[in-house]
Amino acid sequence: MLALALSLFPVVYSTPLVNSEPRLNARADTLPQPGQPTTVDASLIGGFAVVGTSGVSAQQLFLGDAYHVYILDKVESNPLPINDHSAWATVYDLRTNIATPLDVRTNTFCAGGGLLADGRWLNIGGNKAVEPGAVTNDDPASQAGQNPYSDVDGRNTARFITPGDGAQWQNDPTLDMTTQRWYPSVETLEDGRMLVMGGSKDGAFVNNLGINNPTYEIWPPAAGESVVDSPLLAGTLPANQYPITHLLPSGEILINVNHNASLLNYQTGGETTLPAVPHAVRTYPASASSAMLPLSPANNYSATVMYCGGIDLQDGDWLAAGKSLIDIEADKSCVKISPQQSHDWEEEDYLPEGRVMGNAILLPDGTILVVNGANKGVAGYADATQPWNRDDSLADSPLFTPVIFDPSRPAGQRWSRDGLKSSTVARMYHSSATLLPDGSVFISGSNPHADYSPDKTFPTEYAVEIFYPPYYNKRRPEPAGIPTTISYGGASFDLYLSKDDLNSDATNTVKKIKIVLARTGFSTHALNFGMRNVELDYTYQLQTD
Repeated sequence: MLALALSLFPVVYSTPLVNSEPRLNARADTLPQPGQPTTVDASLIGGFAVVGTSGVSAQQLFLGDAYHVYILDKVESNPLPINDHSAWATVYDLRTNIATPLDVRTNTFCAGGGLLADGRWLNIGGNKAVEPGAVTNDDPASQAGQNPYSDVDGRNTARFITPGDGAQWQNDPTLDMTTQRWYPSVETLEDGRMLVMGGSKDGAFVNNLGINNPTYEIWPPAAGESVVDSPLLAGTLPANQYPITHLLPSGEILINVNHNASLLNYQTGGETTLPAVPHAVRTYPASASSAMLPLSPANNYSATVMYCGGIDLQDGDWLAAGKSLIDIEADKSCVKISPQQSHDWEEEDYLPEGRVMGNAILLPDGTILVVNGANKGVAGYADATQPWNRDDSLADSPLFTPVIFDPSRPAGQRWSRDGLKSSTVARMYHSSATLLPDGSVFISGSNPHADYSPDKTFPTEYAVEIFYPPYYNKRRPEPAGIPTTISYGGASFDLYLSKDDLNSDATNTVKKIKIVLARTGFSTHALNFGMRNVELDYTYQLQTD
């Protein structure tokens, strides 16, 4: 007999754990041993399969639990009905590949979101109520829901849901924000509350002084807490919506906005200015891919954040008359920063081609998948001042083939398409993606239009795809002893692996084991708020008889 006992040491991150079909329960306070996921045809490895439809276009989505992906759209004329009006939210059941409409009532257009400490998911902010044709009627009655969609102004709204069969979106008006936010960023803090940052008070292609909301707040607020002004957000117009935020192990928040960056101490309000971000704008509408690289014992849990793609524009370019942004090729540079070690930016291997609106997804093997997006143009859909659009879209040349970044490989060799296949679905503005419990990736959305548009060059898209990474059909470990919950820090816990979980060279295999916690994040606009990959430290004891 060969067996392995691992003692693992939690770090100060928290995540809900999910498992596949149960087989054996080691203790009452542990999860059943995970089984093996159903393998797929070898032709799908490294590629995509369309498995269902989302019901509404997946402008925003998140994995709520092992079986449910929650999808949010803006209010528009989706054919799927609920309560005598078009739906703009669904729950997608991974067991059946069926989307069921959910009623939200307030307009979730370009809201933010994240995971709360108690297991609920928050969706916060949005835009004014609209009527068919994406028409905004500022009459108070229409904004209060007396319109064909029955939708309500959502700019202040805090919505939440506890995932599970039959779960519904809830709203307690006493918990709504005191300020209006469209395109806000959301970051889960150490205490499980949310930092909600930036955005604008009304809709526009890019932000401006009249609608800018250059503040942040903690939700829900504690006694004495209120909205705080941010010099960074006040000074970075116009491309400062959806600031790219990452909570660092130090407790500071790294913020990337337009060409600028800073470290925020949200407890004191202090902002430390960092050097300008090289090469390109990374925030919306440039919409670069971004991710915190995996945190591990090898890097002493010191954070490095990487940004790839975007577009090289100056502040005056965004609204310049006659400037055709759709003809500008996206940037392919990648830069990174490790702010706990140095405030200097470092060059990283460049993308194979420029990309905007690409989702960076942390995979469980420590690599990063970049999928979705386009090679030319910017995020958004056209208004009357942008005649250079392509059937409303401000981007062109969709990128159908993903690419994978491996930070463990030597410089110059970190990006690869080996074994990867192309999708058949263009994923443009308002596409989203998330990691699933079986290690595959859920992809949906694309809707560069003000309202439901099924016949345009890049139509309102409902197709749900699953991407199967190269590792997908390989045998998975089946550890016994996975705890039902993991707290912040705390005592070590034990896992047990059998000989079937190790190869014939067990003595060396045990030195290479990685035990990873994955928080999949809230996906929207090429961002996955709160996404993390944290490798636990461990000791081991190898037993043979």
